[in-house]
Amino acid sequence: MSKVIVVGSMNMDLVIKTDEIPKVGETLLGHELLQIPGGKGANQGVAIAKLGNDITFLGKVGRDSFGDELLASMKNAGVDIGHIEREDTSTGIAVINVDKYGRNNIVVIPGANAMVDKEYLGRHLVTFEEADIVVFQLEIPLETVKEGLRIAKESEKITILNPAPAMELDDEIISNIDILIPNEHELERMTNVEVIDDESILKASRLLLNKGIKQIIVTLGSKGVLYIDKNGNEFFKAYNVNVVDTTAAGDSFIGGFLTSFIEDRDIKKAINMGQKTAALAIQKVGAQSSLPNREEVENFK
Repeated sequence: MSKVIVVGSMNMDLVIKTDEIPKVGETLLGHELLQIPGGKGANQGVAIAKLGNDITFLGKVGRDSFGDELLASMKNAGVDIGHIEREDTSTGIAVINVDKYGRNNIVVIPGANAMVDKEYLGRHLVTFEEADIVVFQLEIPLETVKEGLRIAKESEKITILNPAPAMELDDEIISNIDILIPNEHELERMTNVEVIDDESILKASRLLLNKGIKQIIVTLGSKGVLYIDKNGNEFFKAYNVNVVDTTAAGDSFIGGFLTSFIEDRDIKKAINMGQKTAALAIQKVGAQSSLPNREEVENFK
């Protein structure tokens, strides 16, 4: 079995259920407040683990009750948490408003995630040496992501980046990415190309392919997925399901995609499994609480 490392964020998600997302200056009544383990890095780690993979997580939490709960959630899912460090600060927090259509907006307070630095990676180099694939997002300091990508590529590992939250990235970071998995907004921010249709997605993606990225998978929500490499592109339609909460849609896609990709490196088959995993996740409320196991994904039609 291939070994995966996820380097990333851990947050406690405070989910507010309401009829609609409040506008600037507006006060609305909510229906329910939920406290659910999350963070893009942790979500992806749990998604990968629940699908039966060998996964080690690198990140930090605070010495507080939220940190205790996040570590317990990841351990229960099967994630190796032995390299996670704790700091004398607050654990990361995300405040998520979810409307009656399952749409959301999110405010993240980094907390201990901001202390995941290059020195921390240096203390855990053995994990990179043992891994086959290393996965990153952008909810930890950008310099740490850059260093982690450099270490992984020098160790000849496959590197995957989910560039969320959206931001511009320098050419050094881009050149060390094998597989990029953005949504259309993240692709636009990375390339400064206005993304409005398939043609503009292809234009933006080709800029990144020319800088060294090998494969790009653009997730388009309910519209599906567009895959691009130097040989061409292919569109994959999304599964039609009842949407309850899209909070961990992208993270669950990565978990499913990676699970299949590990097995035989078939990118198209992996995208289909990613789509199935995401379709299951968005039918439930929350981040880690919505992530399916392998049996659920394999039985999904």
